[in-house]
Amino acid sequence: MNVRTIAATVGAVLSLSAGAVWAQPQTTTIDVAGQPVPVVKGGLYDRYRSNPPLSVIAAEAPDVDLSWFKQLKKERVDIGFESYSPNFYYKTSRVTAIYTADLDRLKALMPAKVLEQVQPLQVWPGRGLIALTAYTYRYCDNDSYNEIGLSIVTNKPGSSSFGPFTLLSQSLNGDFWGYVLKLPVNTELARVRGVVGYNLPKWLTDIDYKETDKAVVVEIYDAKTKQVDVTVETRKLDDLSSKEVMVKNSFTNVDQKGELTTGFAVSRQLRHASSSSADDVQLTLTDGSLSTYIKALKLGKLLKYEYVPDFQSALYAPKPL
Repeated sequence: MNVRTIAATVGAVLSLSAGAVWAQPQTTTIDVAGQPVPVVKGGLYDRYRSNPPLSVIAAEAPDVDLSWFKQLKKERVDIGFESYSPNFYYKTSRVTAIYTADLDRLKALMPAKVLEQVQPLQVWPGRGLIALTAYTYRYCDNDSYNEIGLSIVTNKPGSSSFGPFTLLSQSLNGDFWGYVLKLPVNTELARVRGVVGYNLPKWLTDIDYKETDKAVVVEIYDAKTKQVDVTVETRKLDDLSSKEVMVKNSFTNVDQKGELTTGFAVSRQLRHASSSSADDVQLTLTDGSLSTYIKALKLGKLLKYEYVPDFQSALYAPKPL
């Protein structure tokens, strides 16, 4: 290899490296609830703090249908810091796997104060339900991030629990209730807002949400070891429905003052499909912390798999129960 060839090769490598550096979004640090939080410089949150005009969204994402959001009104709220409710998620995808789990273990993981109001749904003797959901928020008021939700399916506060009949009623009405056990995210902004503002069990870790022609592959890393902890691989279902479906997901938890609160998100599902085939979901667990936690739940039969590649959502600030 002559000098000219070497120089050209080095130049190409440096050019690629410079391109990779410039491809990374620049960040700036802002204050959220008294904590320094890095955010995308010039991003939606940096500019508008959860209250961007829909005209801005229309200009930056002309492919997004904003008709539903035009019907919703934001209100200024104090949730440990000044924000606006609801928080808008304009372009989002998710996959959800619902498994049976050990009922006694689920009850043991819920605070006594919460258990006074809600209980895990018993689908048959000794078995409750766990929902494992992987979200990728591609464009939202908080810029973009990935999130993993691990929740116990419960009855509505103050209502009786009739096990599978309650589950059927929630399904028919599109009105689901749960208690959130784990909620890792991959941005510090999502973590701080979730912990302080919504009383949710969030922590920061790497989460890769990847798609192939036939599958969605989500890798959740252990925050301490930096190794892959949990892998969820799900099949992209072919029989997608484009019928718009509205779904409400509510949660009950305890705030930082020890008081019961409840919050909810309303989702507008634009493309979606579901199945009950165990072949559509592959859950791989390791010796990591989240894997160990999930193993202790003694997961059983896959009850339902939901593939929702296109939906929008509005997350409302929690209120006292």
